[in-house]
Amino acid sequence: MLNTTLIALFTRDLNRLIAEIDAYTTEEALWITTPAISNCGGNLCLHIIGNLNAFVGAEIGKTGYVRDRDLEFSQKGIRKTVLIEHIQETLVVVETVLQSLTATDFKAPFSRRAEEAPMTLEYFLIHLLAHLSYHLGQINYHRRLLSN
Repeated sequence: MLNTTLIALFTRDLNRLIAEIDAYTTEEALWITTPAISNCGGNLCLHIIGNLNAFVGAEIGKTGYVRDRDLEFSQKGIRKTVLIEHIQETLVVVETVLQSLTATDFKAPFSRRAEEAPMTLEYFLIHLLAHLSYHLGQINYHRRLLSN
């Protein structure tokens, strides 16, 4: 079933996110930006956490999570251990919500904004997985650029 596949992929990538955050050589390196790289690993991590908690948690799972998207990109200096704890909490939310979905739920229409093209919940969840993977790659490059 799609639940199992999505849980496996989100789990894989959120665990990779934990490994990436943990692999930064210093706490400070997480928050380094340059004129050419305005989003650092720490802020991209916060963005992933906020995105998944907002859409999978609050929108789909009705968890009550309230997102502050601006803070995801402006907050700095959070310790690696705290970020990892938030990733782990997010993983629990994602697993719990995805496990609760039925085949009918996946085929149901889903809309974030009136101006968006129609989509199903299945499509939107795959979109969220791609969004996670995209930013995970950015974090990987950010970390490796700083390691050289």
